[in-house]
Amino acid sequence: MTILNAETSLLLIIDVQDRLLNAVFNTGALEKQSEIMAKAASILGIPVFITEQYPKGLGDTIPAIKNNVPEAYYREKTAFNAVFDMDMLAALKNTGRKQIMLFGIETHICVHQTASSLIDNGFEVHLVKDACGSRTLEEYVNALKYMRDYGVHVKTTEMVLFELLKGAKNPKFKEIQALIK
Repeated sequence: MTILNAETSLLLIIDVQDRLLNAVFNTGALEKQSEIMAKAASILGIPVFITEQYPKGLGDTIPAIKNNVPEAYYREKTAFNAVFDMDMLAALKNTGRKQIMLFGIETHICVHQTASSLIDNGFEVHLVKDACGSRTLEEYVNALKYMRDYGVHVKTTEMVLFELLKGAKNPKFKEIQALIK
């Protein structure tokens, strides 16, 4: 499978937190695309999982996400790889969903290590690249290349949204379309 389906997908958001967001090269775009993805998941009834890297020091998940996915499963972490935590891995597996839409901070560290482990655990990973960020453009670009090389499907927010909708007759089409206008 390479096209996303709302019924077989979940959203995993990695460490989009106050202090980390302010350190990336593309802060504004990342925050906007993150909010769109959170709202879309809520509209489409897609389960959302959120990690926070050491929130005591790095802050909470940004309000643009947190306020739009009140039912999200949160998990604090200190390992860079989010599924190094066996409880997180078990929670993802227990959904029965095999497609994971993934984004977050930092692309070349936590996102890349998580994507690799998800692939190793049998998931199909769809990276939402315009909702990812790193401190430098070079690290971001290198991470995208590396993830493509090991099987991650690298996409944009709009690609993901329209794959999930399938067509203009989807009852949620106008709501989703309004997010990107």
